[in-house]
Amino acid sequence: MMALETNINNLVRLQAVPPDWPGGFWGHWVFFTVVIIGFVLTMVMGVIYIERRGMGRMQSRLGPNRTGPFGLLQPVADAIKVLLKENIVPTAADKLVHWLAPVVAFAPALMIFAVIPFQNGAMLADLNIGILYVVAISSVSTVGVFMAGWGSSNKYSLLGAMRNVAAVVSYEIPLVLAIVGVVLIAGSLSLNQIVLAQDIPFILLQPLGFFLFFAAGCAEINRSPFDLMEADSEIVAGFHTEYSGMKFAMFYLVEYAEAIAISAIITTLFLSGWRGPLLPPWLWFIIKVLLVFFAMVWTRTTLPRIRIDQLMAFSWKFLLPLAVINLLVTALEVLASPAGLPWVVVIINLAIMAILILLWSKFFFKLGWGRIEV
Repeated sequence: MMALETNINNLVRLQAVPPDWPGGFWGHWVFFTVVIIGFVLTMVMGVIYIERRGMGRMQSRLGPNRTGPFGLLQPVADAIKVLLKENIVPTAADKLVHWLAPVVAFAPALMIFAVIPFQNGAMLADLNIGILYVVAISSVSTVGVFMAGWGSSNKYSLLGAMRNVAAVVSYEIPLVLAIVGVVLIAGSLSLNQIVLAQDIPFILLQPLGFFLFFAAGCAEINRSPFDLMEADSEIVAGFHTEYSGMKFAMFYLVEYAEAIAISAIITTLFLSGWRGPLLPPWLWFIIKVLLVFFAMVWTRTTLPRIRIDQLMAFSWKFLLPLAVINLLVTALEVLASPAGLPWVVVIINLAIMAILILLWSKFFFKLGWGRIEV
């Protein structure tokens, strides 16, 4: 069995894309830059359609079904409509900050994909600190959101922006601790090496880490039930209340680009990335990304929005203690089996996750007046 796994790993490594493919440094840079931009823009239109149709089915109502066959051209029609709208800037707004905010928010969401492998070696830059780069660059989008809230000279916008900052500061800690568990098992910060290390998908070896990363990631990118930064019942539309036209479209693009980025990171860290039988590696990668995004749609349709105090409590009182315990358990398992974690660890970690979530939600963790129970 070990010999078979070794042969498979060697075969995967032989199929690696050369670092200067398809033609020197600049050829590689231009090619993958175009691929990343095309991938993000195409996926954004695709996931918008998937979310609308999926939520329509889950809520027993119709999704888009008029523009194009089965409503497939609805995202294109929406894009054209937004581009034709008038660009309005409030009189009291800081014009420069108001204009720069969407650009500052969008650029990091695009830059994350520079280190995401579409297949073995097929990436813009295989950094040996790839996951550290992702954590650092993803936080920069928060600056753009805060600029939008501050530059709009609107109290609702500023309140939404401050909520976003508070969420990122709070949820970044359990998110990073969940990543550290993966790094301990893989022994590398390179995203490509993390994929190659997943002879057993890390979602099985780190089920609690996957749950922590998924929940914290959804909170950071403003996905329901954590979408308090755009709580229309409280603060109109949050930080982009005063945006219209192309600048609003940029923020709309940022929201879905970040959702795709989180889905791609989860795919890489926990779902063996591009690895899979029969189909081309890049196709496996896209399928897994879409499955993770569908899970986000499912949670949005199922779970109600929580309050701002519950948002903070969920991070500090629930996710953070579980993240610390998960990290300690993972460190002990790696010390006990430095050559690689065996399959029996899958059963142990699944049991630990179930026990911790049940016990913590029942006896230790309360949200406001009530208690969260599984």
